[in-house]
Amino acid sequence: MNIGIVIYIIGWILEFEAAFLLLPALTGLVYREPQAAVIYFATAICCFLLGFLLKRKHPSKKDLSTREGFTCVALGWTIMSLFGAVPFVLTGEIPHYVDAVFETISGFTTTGASILTDVETLTHASLFWRSFTHWIGGMGVFVFMMAVLPLMGGSAMNLMRAESPGPSVEKLVPKVRNTAKILYQLYFGITAAGILSLLLCGMPLFDSLLTTFGAVGTGGFGFKNDGMASYSPLIQNVTTLLMILSGINYTVYFLLLRRHFKEVLTMEELRWYLLIILAGAGLIIIDIRGLYPSLEESVRHAFFQVGSIITTTGYSTTDFNAWPQLSKTILLVLMFIGACAGSTAGGIKVSRIIILCKAIRRELSMIIHPRMVKKIRMDGRVISHETMRSTNVFISVYFVIFFLSLLLVALDEFDFTTNFSAVATTLNNIGPGLELVGPTQNFSLYSPFAKCVLIFDMLAGRLELFPVLVVLMPSCWKKY
Repeated sequence: MNIGIVIYIIGWILEFEAAFLLLPALTGLVYREPQAAVIYFATAICCFLLGFLLKRKHPSKKDLSTREGFTCVALGWTIMSLFGAVPFVLTGEIPHYVDAVFETISGFTTTGASILTDVETLTHASLFWRSFTHWIGGMGVFVFMMAVLPLMGGSAMNLMRAESPGPSVEKLVPKVRNTAKILYQLYFGITAAGILSLLLCGMPLFDSLLTTFGAVGTGGFGFKNDGMASYSPLIQNVTTLLMILSGINYTVYFLLLRRHFKEVLTMEELRWYLLIILAGAGLIIIDIRGLYPSLEESVRHAFFQVGSIITTTGYSTTDFNAWPQLSKTILLVLMFIGACAGSTAGGIKVSRIIILCKAIRRELSMIIHPRMVKKIRMDGRVISHETMRSTNVFISVYFVIFFLSLLLVALDEFDFTTNFSAVATTLNNIGPGLELVGPTQNFSLYSPFAKCVLIFDMLAGRLELFPVLVVLMPSCWKKY
């Protein structure tokens, strides 16, 4: 392990976080919240100074191996969350540090699960910081670093591989740094379009910023106690579209800009993603039709919640915990599926589900035809053995972590549905669950130990499991 390069990159992370913290400090000044502004500014100064000290010594060897890339990402996200929680404690808005860390990691991992019982009592500065962490974590802070800094050259791909979601990570263009730039340009573009669209729909600027940060980053921290319920149907529909678009692989947007329309049409994951949304929403519309006075309202709520859950955003326009069992079961299934690889969403990902289904079909065919040689293809290309292996291992590890977490959380003696959905919604980075952690409830009922388990799940889910697990292995820290 090259400890020097890890410390150096952590230093950069803290300096970037210092710059990010200046925005809520500025928000506090704009809304005349001097105490909050001073606290966020002081935290930014501390992050900057510590980052400056950590990166004073330039490492002699700047190449990153895979394990160093995974270590940097896991430690970077953890440290960023630990420091990002400090302002909540200092302002007194979240007095307990474990709760503050839960809230902050929920933000950075774009989960949206909250321990707050009355979110509207927060200052504008803290509301901005909560939602802005979604936007930072959506595309990833390391991708942002690679876009603006010439750090490690080609070996930076190990950072992108550790932070970017999906069974495989590919460069859009030959250079990693240029790929990172393109991704953030697309991210900025979709964010700007979202803010402008909501403004045109009559939403105030502050609300438009926070809603877009959550929708584009697929985070979903609510900044009103009723979620999105009090906004107009037009705003809810625009938010639905924004969430669904944010769950699409960013490669699709890159290909569209390059006018490679045929390649987009051949993408299986995109087709299945949209089909799952249509099928899920269609079944729910039929199931909840009697709960709402008009068909329009049923359609609006169904598509909003399906789009929110499958993209792991977590916004809500209604208490779906009161829906019939079939509708709640559909939403629970969508929690596990997630959106597309290469998007800002969590979950297992549609591409992995497709690969798994094709692998099962091949195994069944080989039982009938033992001598058959059949390769698994996706988008017309043969799926490599490495991708197949990583997909199988990912799903196996995923369910091991899921059930171990479920056992540990069960020590708090809440009902099975509450615990099951709490683990599902944190490991898949969604936010609201069912029963006691439903869309009108929160996670404050859990003990500090259970919250720590769920904190681990949120971090593991966002980083696709392996970076967090690699750091916990003693062999990872051996020098070479």
